[in-house]
Amino acid sequence: MLNGWMGTSPGPAFVPRMHRWLYQRTGGRLGHGIIGVPALLLHTTGRRSGLRRTVALVYGRDGSAYVVAASNYGGDHDPVWLGNIRANARVQLQVARRQLEAEARIVLPGDADYPRLLAVMNAVNRNRYDLYLAKTARPIPFVVMSETEAGSFSVSVPAGAR
Repeated sequence: MLNGWMGTSPGPAFVPRMHRWLYQRTGGRLGHGIIGVPALLLHTTGRRSGLRRTVALVYGRDGSAYVVAASNYGGDHDPVWLGNIRANARVQLQVARRQLEAEARIVLPGDADYPRLLAVMNAVNRNRYDLYLAKTARPIPFVVMSETEAGSFSVSVPAGAR
């Protein structure tokens, strides 16, 4: 319902922040499908600060890999988290209650995998990525994240959220 109401925009500025907060606060019990599409938490390391950064993103699956789009809702600039991945491809994901470590690979237009990944992401998110591509002259990269040997990690969940 919320996803349909927002259309192709992120909605009011508080919606993405509230989604991320709820996902983190409940340890993944809420947040995975709350916006009407599957969402994960992507944890990156800030390229300048070195601090852990977290964003909630719609994802698709490509085999065993997780795929997200650096669409920034069709904005003219890459999302900040993409710069963090360019600096350090080691990321952590939370998918519902599952937490894992992954290696990220950026896929740009012109890559043989790009059309397939665009189809995967459009199928998951009601063709929004075609709309985002039409809104900007910026190429919209996809990020494919494959689980690493390190496997799982743990994140502390606030005491009242369990």
